[in-house]
Amino acid sequence: MLNFDIVNPNPQTEDTQDTPESQPQLSTPQLLATTEAFATRHIGPNADEIEQMLAALGFSSLDDLINRTVPSAIRFNQPLNLPAALSEHAALAKLKEIASKNQVFRSLIGMGYHDCITPPVIQRNILENPGWYTAYTPYQAEIAQGRLEALLNFQTMIIELTGLEIANASLLDEGTAAAEAMSMSYGLSKTKANAFFVSQACHPQTIAVLQTRARPLDIEIIIGDHQTFSFEQEIFGALLQYPATDGTIYDYREFINKAHATKALVTVAADPLSLTLLTPPGEFGADIAVGSTQRFGVPLGYGGPHAAYFATREAYKRQVPGRVVGVSKDAQGKPALRLALQTREQHIRRDKATSNICTAQVLLAVIASMYGVYHGAAGIKAIAEKIHKLTVMLAQGLKRLGYSIGSEPFFDTLRVELGDRTLEEILTKAETHKINLRILDSTTVGIALDETTTVDDLLDLWKIFAAVDSLDFGVAELNLDSVNFEQPFRRTSSYLTNPVFNRYHSETELLRYLHRLEAKDLSLTTSMIPLGSCTMKLNGTAEMMPVTWPEFGKIHPFAPLWQTEGYQILFQQLEEWLGEITGFAGISLQPNAGSQGEYAGLQVIRKYHEHRGEGHRQICLIPESAHGTNPASAVMCGLKVVAVACDHQGNIDWEDLQAKAEKHRENLAALMVTYPSTHGVFEEPIREICQVIHRHGGQVYMDGANMNAQVGLCRPGDIGADVCHLNLHKTFCIPHGGGGPGMGPIGVMPHLVPFLPKTLPTVDSDQNTLQAANLSIGSISAAPWGSASILPISWMYIALMGGGGLTQATKVAILNANYIAHRLETYYPVLYKGTNSLVAHECILDLRSLKKSAGIEVDDIAKRLMDYGFHAPTVSWPVAGTMMVEPTESESQEELDRFCEAMIAIRQEIEEIELGKVDAQDNLLKNAPHTAQSLMAREWSHPYSREQAAYPAPWTEESKFWPTVGRIDNAFGDRHFICSCLGMEAYQEA
Repeated sequence: MLNFDIVNPNPQTEDTQDTPESQPQLSTPQLLATTEAFATRHIGPNADEIEQMLAALGFSSLDDLINRTVPSAIRFNQPLNLPAALSEHAALAKLKEIASKNQVFRSLIGMGYHDCITPPVIQRNILENPGWYTAYTPYQAEIAQGRLEALLNFQTMIIELTGLEIANASLLDEGTAAAEAMSMSYGLSKTKANAFFVSQACHPQTIAVLQTRARPLDIEIIIGDHQTFSFEQEIFGALLQYPATDGTIYDYREFINKAHATKALVTVAADPLSLTLLTPPGEFGADIAVGSTQRFGVPLGYGGPHAAYFATREAYKRQVPGRVVGVSKDAQGKPALRLALQTREQHIRRDKATSNICTAQVLLAVIASMYGVYHGAAGIKAIAEKIHKLTVMLAQGLKRLGYSIGSEPFFDTLRVELGDRTLEEILTKAETHKINLRILDSTTVGIALDETTTVDDLLDLWKIFAAVDSLDFGVAELNLDSVNFEQPFRRTSSYLTNPVFNRYHSETELLRYLHRLEAKDLSLTTSMIPLGSCTMKLNGTAEMMPVTWPEFGKIHPFAPLWQTEGYQILFQQLEEWLGEITGFAGISLQPNAGSQGEYAGLQVIRKYHEHRGEGHRQICLIPESAHGTNPASAVMCGLKVVAVACDHQGNIDWEDLQAKAEKHRENLAALMVTYPSTHGVFEEPIREICQVIHRHGGQVYMDGANMNAQVGLCRPGDIGADVCHLNLHKTFCIPHGGGGPGMGPIGVMPHLVPFLPKTLPTVDSDQNTLQAANLSIGSISAAPWGSASILPISWMYIALMGGGGLTQATKVAILNANYIAHRLETYYPVLYKGTNSLVAHECILDLRSLKKSAGIEVDDIAKRLMDYGFHAPTVSWPVAGTMMVEPTESESQEELDRFCEAMIAIRQEIEEIELGKVDAQDNLLKNAPHTAQSLMAREWSHPYSREQAAYPAPWTEESKFWPTVGRIDNAFGDRHFICSCLGMEAYQEA
């Protein structure tokens, strides 16, 4: 295990080594002050508050509470073997030392990843702004109008660039977006075909992801040349790359017409920047368009996070994966935004869902959309024209040097035939100029230019290929002829015509626009967000700072490994730490969302069974209380879901589990179980549950959504789980970003390690590595380590907290949840409790009786909480008519009390309805939330005062968060589906 210095204010240079004599000698008080500093800031309650809460619960110590809450049979009764906690300064210095081992080359590799310029106004005010990155998924739309507007801008930008009718609010990456398109095409297919054609001109990482996703569904992937494919074999769909991976721009009309004649759907993976100059896919017949918006201001980040896009025809709107932002109206008839058509999503459809995706890349989609807003149509076109012009100049120069360009016409990428020059010569020369080229084969390289490319870069490239330090021509001598595209490639249609893309081109105006949107959203900068199962904890500033360091942000995901030593060290350490925390032997950091982690874990289990000659094991047992992603992921992995009942306490029904495990013993693949349970309790017989599954030949998949109650107290690997995914965006402090990014790495026991994901086939000559690669399930995400640039956040969190701090955080999370349950149970029954009448890190408040006694729905309470300045807890999940509350360890007792007082005050408002003192329809809850505009109305006919509506608690008089729209009519929005920035007259007509 790696050890860190406790204090290292002056990091050593590479040619000096620390010695025991050189280490600072600290006294015990100094040591404690250093190592505990960050943990005491991350953990909300101070020592006095912890004592007060324990006293209220009747416990003498925190350990006494934990011993009564966590079953002794699963306790991890020893300290976590992690490096000692560092101060923020020391941790940043240590990570900077690691980051400095990355070499930032000019990466002209392409493959869908390009260096770009993040406008500073966007970097500072979105990417580095907690008002944007600490918000939650916009399920409570009335207090998320800012993000929703930014996402509507994103959808509009994608619709207009692709020439299609609808777009979603982003997906994870281009490879998985293509896989979602394949799945959607399969579901829509009107043929019996099970084959999907993939052009060999697609990016190789996309092909690898498609192969992984097709295998469990028995979809045959046909990789070939679209120009010669005969359609003799029936296909249900096809994927084409535009421009192709080597830069060539093809006219796909003939292929698409032939595909449509066989009733196949065609997806085009398109570079959105090229679409400012090239005919968009929707205009030449594509049914679906996918791609990445990374080059719209989002750093390379060694592969992510980036916002993929997905656009299609309106006829397929109920099959679109992920989230779609739509326009509706609020209670006053004002246009308002919300997530549309949610009944098609996995959390509703469960095992009938066509996708398990439950997240987007919201923060990155916001950045990309604001890049479009900032530059506008003319600005983005100018960037594309500059890149294309430089590419034309580069090609002319290379031709002057005697090289053949194999990719014409082209946009920004060239395929260069090396002729008499060897690949080694070119790469060696490129290395001296700190430039990365793409190796296409032993005699061909690829060069992809980008927004950051300059004429000086062209001079360096020509020198690399000229094999001399001086050139016999200059830029002025090149005959460019025309840089415009000829038909059928030239774009003639307009795009980004909406006023939002033509109004904010000065920094002053954009800055004000960004702040207006930010002010419409409730984030952790406003108040606690007590969402059960979502763990909205502090995302410390020191943890976030490294994300924008160029040593992490400007690395291409397929840069040579020798240039990414810093990243490799970070991965190794993070894998070791997560392995120690979970008790697993192997960790894969590749899954870039919780849903991807679920999918990867189940695929590993399937591959393990197949390797042992038991591929028939396809039954997956899932408790009825499970999150919708669980059954959706199982179906996507080719498994058959069998539901397991839960008892009246919310626990897995022991007898039903045993009976179904026995019934399906010959075909049992896995059990998916969440621990602590979905109902927020530590189930006592979890070891026995795992043993039953193992006894019948199955594997145990543990959903790590509730890992925040386990760290330092128990470990999934010790309990009996074979695989578990970890939501780094929950337990390990990567922020939710308004609904994404996320990270969902998986940990596995030793027998499953060989099956972990790998992105591309290894070229390592070591036979053991080759064998491991052959056993691997393949590529889960497009980039080798998923969203690598946000992994430093979790590295910082663990380094800052140390084993003791992490364990203390878990204990306080459990304390805070039990304190809230204790304070509120007199007013709202706590639905499920574990042994000793305690909950884990979250509790479920039962509100169902209020519908009968007062006509009050759970949504009424959720909306009224907005008037008190709070985001609602998780609503109607896992039980309809309830709220699941998770305070996390980051909230102080003062904030917990404030939330409890709001809930108690709302209960008193409900009592007024129950007693008949207040109208059952015209009351504070039914009319919530109250906007400033509604309160300023000239006439006020409600039976309560404006002051009661607006300022229901003392703190609201001191600092008021105002919802900008009233309660939104979701049904109206679904009946009048609008998902782009149309003119206001369209909303009024609807």
